Amino acid sequence: MRGDRLRIRGFVNYGHTPTLVSAFLYFDVSFIAWVLVGALGVFIAQDFGLSATGKGFLVAVPILAGALLRVPIGIAADRSGAKRVGVVGMVLTALPLVLGWLDARSVGGLILVGILLGVAGASFAVALPLASRWYPPRLQGLVMGIAGAGNSGTVIAAFFAPRLAERVGRHGVFGLALIPLVATLLVYVLLARESPERLPVRPLAAYFNALKSTDAWWFNLFYMFTFGGFVGLASYLPISFHDQYALSRAMAGNLTALCVLLGSFLRPVGGALADRFGGLRVDEAA
Repeated sequence: MRGDRLRIRGFVNYGHTPTLVSAFLYFDVSFIAWVLVGALGVFIAQDFGLSATGKGFLVAVPILAGALLRVPIGIAADRSGAKRVGVVGMVLTALPLVLGWLDARSVGGLILVGILLGVAGASFAVALPLASRWYPPRLQGLVMGIAGAGNSGTVIAAFFAPRLAERVGRHGVFGLALIPLVATLLVYVLLARESPERLPVRPLAAYFNALKSTDAWWFNLFYMFTFGGFVGLASYLPISFHDQYALSRAMAGNLTALCVLLGSFLRPVGGALADRFGGLRVDEAA
């Protein structure tokens, strides 16, 4: 109990709460945008008469683009500052939303939207270091869990996107997504701050040393199946529920939101447990 009180007191005394909140909101709105193609997958598939393969491919494009863009965007955050890269990331995320709103009337156009939405999926590499660098090592798991709980954007997209699409059409949903994005950008610019203890800038060649770490590859594999599975299922479940169980588009979104809810809001719990017992032990238990 005393250790818990010290940990909570340390969390309050250290760090920069406005930056932590800004990182969470940035992550949250980025996830809304990143999984929007999947959340609207039933509407898109019906518009274009897509096969099962076509549906899966279209949903996979933003996920794969986000995974590939995390490395260069993470390096950019190290070298130019996470706050600055986050601002650029949200501005760039607005581009596919505008394209999905005003155009994207072909499968090719939607594929382009999905590729560009990969920038939103790469927000992980910006939001987490922006928040965590304000806090001591003993609080890193909890802080990254709180910031990482922004993947609750998948819940928001799954629940609201089908309902909004039935009222304003799938194009309109992309346009409406600009509202929380712009609001978050304003909050982020005003409140987020870089940690005074920034890492020294390293030469680009130094980043390749991570490829020599066996642990890095094991963590990559673990992350691929855990978080990769989470995002993949969250994106494809609306289509699966609708096609396999003949559920309405809104009900498919409801069940998808329910499925991903715990995966989002248990992150701070997992982070706090990692701080207490160690990340490897918690991974093994999971």
